[in-house]
Amino acid sequence: MSLFSRLSTTLNKPKREVKYPKTQEKKAPITRTSSSQLGATSQQAIFQAQTQAREIVFSAKEEAIKIKSQAEDEDRKLRAELIELERRLAQKEESLDTRLRSLEDREKKTTETEKSLAEKQIEVEKIRADQLTRLQKIASLSVEEAKEKIIAAVEEKSRNEAGRVAKGILDEAKEQASAKAREILVSEMLHGATDYVAEYTVSIVSVGSEEVKGRIIGKEGRNIRAFEQATGVDVELDEEGVIRLSSFDSIRREIARVALERLIRDTRIQPARIEEVVAQVRKEIERIMFDEGEKLCHTVGVYNLPRPIVEMLGRFKYRFSYGQNMILHTLEETKVGIAITSEIGADVNVVRLGCLLHDIGKVIESEEGSHVTLGADFLRKMGIPEKVVACVEEHHEDKPFSSVESMIVYLADAISGSRPGARYEDLEKYLARMKQLEEICKSFPGVNDAWVFQAGREVRVLVDPEKMTDNEAVILAQKIKERVESEIKEFPGQIKLTVIRELRITETAK
Repeated sequence: MSLFSRLSTTLNKPKREVKYPKTQEKKAPITRTSSSQLGATSQQAIFQAQTQAREIVFSAKEEAIKIKSQAEDEDRKLRAELIELERRLAQKEESLDTRLRSLEDREKKTTETEKSLAEKQIEVEKIRADQLTRLQKIASLSVEEAKEKIIAAVEEKSRNEAGRVAKGILDEAKEQASAKAREILVSEMLHGATDYVAEYTVSIVSVGSEEVKGRIIGKEGRNIRAFEQATGVDVELDEEGVIRLSSFDSIRREIARVALERLIRDTRIQPARIEEVVAQVRKEIERIMFDEGEKLCHTVGVYNLPRPIVEMLGRFKYRFSYGQNMILHTLEETKVGIAITSEIGADVNVVRLGCLLHDIGKVIESEEGSHVTLGADFLRKMGIPEKVVACVEEHHEDKPFSSVESMIVYLADAISGSRPGARYEDLEKYLARMKQLEEICKSFPGVNDAWVFQAGREVRVLVDPEKMTDNEAVILAQKIKERVESEIKEFPGQIKLTVIRELRITETAK
C-alpha cells in the first residue's frame, strides 16, 4: 500500500462514538458545536496531514537515492574486480601458451640431439672395431693377450717400486729401532714407579715375661697344642722374650700372629677361647684380604671382577716371591705394561687384565700344578676372555706368544722382577741350591752334563745316547724328580726337569 493510500485511509476512517455512563441523579446539558467550528478544525487536520505526508515523501526519496548510490558503487566495484580477473586470466593463458611453445621447442631439440648422438655412437663403435682389427693384425695378439701383457707390465713395475719403498722403510726402522726401544723402556720404567710400601709379615711376637709364656703353654701344654691345631703353625718358645711362629703359609702365619697378640692382651687363654679368637681373626683377615684385592684392582683401573678373583688377588698382601711382595710386583708390572701398550697402540684392556692376573695361580693352594696352569684354569672357570687367559699362559714362555699383548705382559713381568733391588735372596743359599740341583742330576749313571736355568725353575739333563735308551731316559726323569723332591726342601714354585737324549754321528771326508 502506498503512502498516500495509507494517509487517506486514516483521514476517512469514521469516528467512534463516545458513550458516557448514565447517571440517575442528574443529567448534564448537551452542548452542540457549530458548523463553522467543525470546518476550521477539519482544515487544520488536513493541513497537518499533508505536511507530514510531504516530509515522509522527502525522507523516502532521500533513502531511495542513498540506496541507489550504494548499489551503483557496489556495481562499479564488481565490474572492476571482474575486469581484473579477466586480465589475469588472459595473462596466465598467454604465459601457458609461451611455456608450451618453449617445451615443444626443447622436446624437438632433445629428439634431434638423441638422434645425432645415436648416429655418432654407431660411428664410434664402427671406428673402434676397425682399430681393434688393425691392432690385432699388426701385433698378432688378441684383446685378452694384450690385456694380460699390459697387466703383467704394470704389476712388475709396481712390485719393483714397492720393493724399493719397503727396503727404505726397513732400513730406516732398523736405524731407529735401537734408540726407540731404549727410549720406550726408560720412559715406561719411569711411569711404572710406585709409591706402594711392601709389608713384610713379621712372625715374631714379643712377650713381657716368662709368666705370659707359661699361660700360653697352659697346663701340660694343652693351650699351645690347641693353638697349633687351630692355626696350623709351629710355635717355638726357645728364645727369651719372644715367641716364633713357623709356617710355609704366610696367611696362616699372619692369622696366628694376630690371634696370639689378641690372646696375650685378653689374658683369658684356654682351648675354647683360643678357637674362638682364631676363628674371629680368620674372618677379619679374609675381609682384609678382600679389601686389599679390591684396592689393588681399583688402583690399576679394573672394576667389577668376580668376587673369587678379587679374594685371590687379596692374598697377594701376604705373598712374597724372592722377597718381593706380590702386590708391589703386580702394581709395577701393570703400570709398565699399560705404558708400553699406550706407546705401541695395542689393546690396553687386555694388557691391563693380563698383568693384573698373571700370577694369580701362585695363591691357589687347593690344587697341584704350576702357577701358570692353575691360574689359566681358574680364570677360564671365572669366564675371563680367552685373550687375557692366553697372556697368563704365555708370560713365562710355556707356550709360544699368540699376540702382541702376551709379549707385553711377559716384558712387563721381566722388567718388574729383574730390576735391581726388586728381589733379594741369600746369595750363598742360592748358589748352594743351584749346585745341589746340578750334583743330583750328574750323580746318575749315563748323564753327561746338567744345567740349571731361570733361577732354579728349570733343569736340563743331557744323557749319553749310547749308554741309555729312550725308555731308560723316561725312568731317569722320574728318579731325578723323586730325588729333588726328597732332598731339596725349599725351591720357588715348581722345577721343570728335561732329559735330553740326542744322537749325533759325525764323519770326516778326506
